[in-house]
Amino acid sequence: MAQGKTGMTSAWKLGLGALLAALTSGCSGGDPELMNVRAMNRTPDEFAILPNKPLEMPKNFAELPTPAPGTPSRTDPTPEADAIVALGGNPARGVRGDQGMINYVSRYGVNPSIRQAVAAEDLEYRRRHDGRLLERWFNVNVYFRAYRPQSLDQYAELERWRRLGVRNVGAPPPIGDE
Repeated sequence: MAQGKTGMTSAWKLGLGALLAALTSGCSGGDPELMNVRAMNRTPDEFAILPNKPLEMPKNFAELPTPAPGTPSRTDPTPEADAIVALGGNPARGVRGDQGMINYVSRYGVNPSIRQAVAAEDLEYRRRHDGRLLERWFNVNVYFRAYRPQSLDQYAELERWRRLGVRNVGAPPPIGDE
């Protein structure tokens, strides 16, 4: 009889240990992940791949600049200049910033640590909306539910602007106006 009681106590201890392990496994101390995409770590990031420009044979090798550490190569990607050309501009005339616009948008002051402040606020928001215990265990995506209060109903907003008489050429015409 005493041996049966010891076996029963061991089973209870084992069960209690498993329950505690399961409960504490949901209490991770890292950054909360609201967007749990399982394939995220197994595939390359196609947006991080930036193709190089094609190699060209120079007309005269004497015209090539002397290579120097830190200087860009003729085949290095230049995404900003490429975007300016794609939009019909001239990258040689490109300006790093329109000083008039910069002065206007910073007329009420500029917070130099805005990125850190927003990152801290978002981390706190994600910790508060990290999902329920079983959602964290089974990697359920809770991103859209967590940020739903901050999302914009695009159709309601379009109708609001239409009621005000503002036309939006990028939106389909309202029903009955065709």
